[in-house]
Amino acid sequence: MDYRRLTLFAGHYGSGKTNIALNYARWLKRQGIPVTIADLDIVNPYFRTKDSEQALKEEGIDLICSEFANSNLDVPAMPKEVYALIDSRDTCGVLDIGGDDRGALALGRYVPAIRQENDFEMLFVINRSRPLTRNIADTLEVMREIEAACGLAFTGIVNNSNLGPLTTAEDVLSGLRYGEDVAAAAGLPLKMTCAAETICEELNGKVDNLFPLTIQKLYYMMNSEVPNGKTDI
Repeated sequence: MDYRRLTLFAGHYGSGKTNIALNYARWLKRQGIPVTIADLDIVNPYFRTKDSEQALKEEGIDLICSEFANSNLDVPAMPKEVYALIDSRDTCGVLDIGGDDRGALALGRYVPAIRQENDFEMLFVINRSRPLTRNIADTLEVMREIEAACGLAFTGIVNNSNLGPLTTAEDVLSGLRYGEDVAAAAGLPLKMTCAAETICEELNGKVDNLFPLTIQKLYYMMNSEVPNGKTDI
């Protein structure tokens, strides 16, 4: 799988972009590539990269996120380190963008520098099971709203259609046509199809560009067992 210096993940609320961003940063690290992940989500204080802060540190992956993340003072403030990451040429950056057009607004201030370097891909994460992205027309509408909000066009599609902890291999297979149709309608390549690593063995050889996900435990689940080792993806 090819990559660019900056990889941006954006999509509808609940599409799973944060979990994918974390796994993508880990994939880059396994290739021996220096990588930093930046949490630009100033809208949703509950599904955050900070939940994996300690694990990322142990894996040698730097994390940039608001100092208020996972606190009662979660405010729309962007860390100054994001500018340094975007201006850097020594490390790859994975950016987790806030949900929908409202969340994507925060990206706008960095767009001129991203365009100037021109070594990026912006990936639209789709999930057929989410209320506002169940058909192609609605999905493309969300996509265009995000592009208009941040001023940057998507370059590829990531299909993450799932039903949370109930997702089976059959569910992933049934969502393949949706991902392909959205990509075709948008005129963009289908970068990957994601699935929890627990069901990937059943999908090998059946799904092109299959991307296994290690599911992130959320900070409010850390002290409790998750049934079957799964949570929402």
